[in-house]
Amino acid sequence: MNLKKYLPADVPAKKEKEFLKNFKKATGGSGRLMLFAGDQKVEHLNNDFFGKGIPLEDNDPEHLFKIASKANIGVFATQFGLICRYARDYKDIPYLVKLNSKTNLIPYSDKDPYSKQWLSVEDIVKFKKQSGLKILGVGYTVYLGSEYEHEMLREAANIVHQAHQNALLAVLWIYPKGNYVKDEHDGHLIAGAAGVGACLGADFIKLKVPYKKGKLDTKALKEVTTAAGRSGVLCEGGSKIDEKEFLKELYEQIHKGGSRGNGTGRNIHQRELKEAIKMANAIYDITVKGLRI
Repeated sequence: MNLKKYLPADVPAKKEKEFLKNFKKATGGSGRLMLFAGDQKVEHLNNDFFGKGIPLEDNDPEHLFKIASKANIGVFATQFGLICRYARDYKDIPYLVKLNSKTNLIPYSDKDPYSKQWLSVEDIVKFKKQSGLKILGVGYTVYLGSEYEHEMLREAANIVHQAHQNALLAVLWIYPKGNYVKDEHDGHLIAGAAGVGACLGADFIKLKVPYKKGKLDTKALKEVTTAAGRSGVLCEGGSKIDEKEFLKELYEQIHKGGSRGNGTGRNIHQRELKEAIKMANAIYDITVKGLRI
């Protein structure tokens, strides 16, 4: 597959080969990304890692790294500090560093969300050189509809550009949230978020999934993926559900809705290690290898 169509113009000529190498590594040469999301320890605190139906081993952050090191994944997305604590023992994982995060303690009905950047792209580039780790990209969340969206949009635009200047992939999580957002799963609204991601220059955009009467709305998803243009849409994984149901919907997202990947966390790590690896491999096979089910 010719991946040059995904090469942004703000990647310097001397960095083009490195960017394409990172893009190929992350997507397995398919142009589709399997993102293993491990950023929820901030976003959802401990709710996703301890409780009924969750194996005790998931409470230990190292569970995420064990999965990412043994399963087929495109990138493992998590916070910088967590990478620093474990990466010496897991040097072969392809990492994507999440540059912002916020907790869910303050209800959106009380205060519009604002997730400010923790570290700069320059910090990550220096760390990559010093550590020798396989850092393929950076990620950042924007909450559209928040009264602070202008601040997050400005940060996102700079992060995407600086990532490309340094041959790194840029993945944006874009979620409409706040007092003015009535239905965050509305397909037309999600398509708007996809268009914003494209305007910010993101390589991939992690978005909510459009549902209609509790089921995937593939027609609406097609509007979303078309609005994203050459920026690939990653559908969020959501809460843990039956694995066959999850994989069936994933297949439809890609082959009927036109998405170019997924960002999955709970449906992988809320399982014992052996089962988590098996699930991650199945997701990778459908996403990257195009396996039919």
